Amino acid sequence: MKKTIFLMATAAMLMAGALSACNEKNPYPGYEKSQNGLYYQFFSQNEGATPELGNIMEVTIACTANDTTPVIPVVDNVMQLMESQFAGDIFEGLAMMHKGDSAAFIVNIDSTFRYLMGQPQLPEGFSSTDVMRFNVRLKDFYTEEVYARKFADDVKKKNDERAAMMQENHPEETAKAAKQLADYLSKNKIEAQPTASGLYYVMTEPGNGEKPVVGKPVTMHYTGKLLDGTVFDSSVERDVPFQFVLGVGQVIAGWDEGVQLMSKGEKGVLYIPYYLGYGDRQAGDKIVPYSNLIFEVELIDFETFE
Repeated sequence: MKKTIFLMATAAMLMAGALSACNEKNPYPGYEKSQNGLYYQFFSQNEGATPELGNIMEVTIACTANDTTPVIPVVDNVMQLMESQFAGDIFEGLAMMHKGDSAAFIVNIDSTFRYLMGQPQLPEGFSSTDVMRFNVRLKDFYTEEVYARKFADDVKKKNDERAAMMQENHPEETAKAAKQLADYLSKNKIEAQPTASGLYYVMTEPGNGEKPVVGKPVTMHYTGKLLDGTVFDSSVERDVPFQFVLGVGQVIAGWDEGVQLMSKGEKGVLYIPYYLGYGDRQAGDKIVPYSNLIFEVELIDFETFE
C-alpha cells in the first residue's frame, strides 16, 4: 500500500512539472526556442539544402534593439557562415535557413556586441535586458570558390564596360595611345598578339604550369614603366613582394586579366593600354592620363581553395 501511494505521488509530481513547463509563458509569442537559447520565427520557409560552414551568403538583413532602435539598417550584404561564437547566436539561425527563406532571430545583446561586433561593453543607451532582433532573408549561398568566380565575373563585366566607354568617349586619345603602343612593340621587335581586350602579354621565363585562381591571394614581383622607360614603381627595388586577391578589382584591369595568363614561377611582361590601366586619371607624379603601361612581372606564389 505504501509503495502504491509513493508511486502515485511521484507520478503526480511529474505531471505537475510537465504542466508547469507547458504553461511557462513564452516571452516572444510566435517564436520557437532552440536548445541553445535562440528564439526564431520563420515567415517563409522552403525546402532543400542549408548553408555549410564557410559558405558565402547573400542576405538582406536588419537588426533592431527593442524593435525601435536600429542597430543595422535594412541592407543587402554578403556574409560568411562561421561557427557559432556563443550559444544561440545569429550564425545558428543562419545555418537553419534555406534559399529564399525569411526569418527573425532574437539573440543575447551582450554577447552579440562583445563577440560579433567587437565591443567589450554595451554602447550607451543599451542594457542587458534589451531585446536584439535580426530580420533576415537568405537570397542565396555559395561555396567560397563559386562565389569568388561569380564576383570575378561581375568585376570583369564592369571593367569591360568601363574600358569600352573610355574608348568611345575619348576616340582621339584612344587612337593616339594605340599607335604609341603599336610603334613601341614594332620598334623593339616584340611579336605578340593582343587579347580581346587589347592587352599584350609576353612570357620571358616559363613557370611550372600551375595557374592561379580568382578570389585567392597571389604574390608578385614587378617593375612598372612608361613607354619611354621611366620606372614609376618597383617591388623588386624595395625587395618586398606585392600581394593582392586576384580577379576582384584590387588592382588595375590589365593586372587582373594578365596575371591569370601566368603560372607559378613564370616571368613575363604586360603591355597594358591606358583603358586597362588608370584611364583618364593621373596616378602619382609620373603616370599622366591616357598612359600605356609596361609591367615586368613574376608570379612568385599563390593560394588555392581547399
